Amino acid sequence: MPIDINLLFTRGAVATKYKKNDVVFHEGDAAHFYYQIIDGGVRAYHANDKGKEFTQGLFCAGEGFGEPPLLINETYPCKAITVKDSTILKLSKDNFLKILDDYPPIQKYFLLLLAKKIHSKSKTSNNIINQNPEFRILAFLNSFKKKSGSANGDKVLIPYTRQEIANHTGLRVETVIRALTKMKNSCKVEIIDRKIYY
Repeated sequence: MPIDINLLFTRGAVATKYKKNDVVFHEGDAAHFYYQIIDGGVRAYHANDKGKEFTQGLFCAGEGFGEPPLLINETYPCKAITVKDSTILKLSKDNFLKILDDYPPIQKYFLLLLAKKIHSKSKTSNNIINQNPEFRILAFLNSFKKKSGSANGDKVLIPYTRQEIANHTGLRVETVIRALTKMKNSCKVEIIDRKIYY
């Protein structure tokens, strides 16, 4: 349940168009705005000084992002860039907090959303501790499948490259390629025309 776009506009939100790979905010920037995607997508990630990236979250149309530091007066803990041309609503912190005060169902939604994010981060930490690459990749694939709403046992197309899977799991891309080959041979995934189905 994203915040209704009309409500956001009446409270002063501004729609901004971004090109693919545009920066929405940098790690360490002060959190002054609530962001909600109208169309397109955003990736939040960390990068170390050697260029290795770890994806913290992927957000698509209808989803908001960047709320935790906004609510606790902290800076953004990661960088956010667009993964495709996008239109994103930007609402000031004060107006966002007023919406939460004025609309208890929206406040409850964000409470549940933050609880889910905390739970997901805890599971991700557990997956990172596990050194088995296949375990990490399966955890990522299961998470994507659950988020995509695929409840039955049908395989779904995983719309990520091997590099993107590596960024999500903290593995090297070569390790992901080797692990996916093993997983294909043991029938845990299907790979058709280089596309992964799980």
